[in-house]
Amino acid sequence: MARKASGAERAARICERIAEELHYELCDVAFEKEPTGLYMRIYIDQEGGITLDDCEKFHRAAQPKLDDIDYDFMEVCSPGIDRPLKTKRDIEKSLGLMVDVKLYKNLNGSKNFEGILKAMDEKEVVILMGDEEMTFARRDVAQVRLVPDLSGLDEESDQEVQEIIDEE
Repeated sequence: MARKASGAERAARICERIAEELHYELCDVAFEKEPTGLYMRIYIDQEGGITLDDCEKFHRAAQPKLDDIDYDFMEVCSPGIDRPLKTKRDIEKSLGLMVDVKLYKNLNGSKNFEGILKAMDEKEVVILMGDEEMTFARRDVAQVRLVPDLSGLDEESDQEVQEIIDEE
């Protein structure tokens, strides 16, 4: 006898179809219990990023199709520039980029390691820290996140502030 899909599995399948129809990438569907109720958070992305209008468009398409799934609140949002790497696609797009690896337990006095992502699969995560390559067993890794490249933001912000001051 076939096993009945859980609400989370059904929601993910429905959201995946909607994302494909709307030309978005479905990054994750997460159910999170909070004091105010059960939140279903749907994370979508696309080349160039997600706007509030994109989130609203997805929400309007998804809500009627998710009515029979148990949740109190639905949020559609971007995974953010420091998104956790969860899918094969996330990993492929992030090879060669700076990541933060968080471990469940201390290793050499630290739980956090930052380096360039060299490889990541179901067995291990490999990063390059300076000249040293570090390999972590996947079972020891709590999370791998992109480290946002914010270089240049300070210079742009400083220049914008100076232009405002000069205008006054």
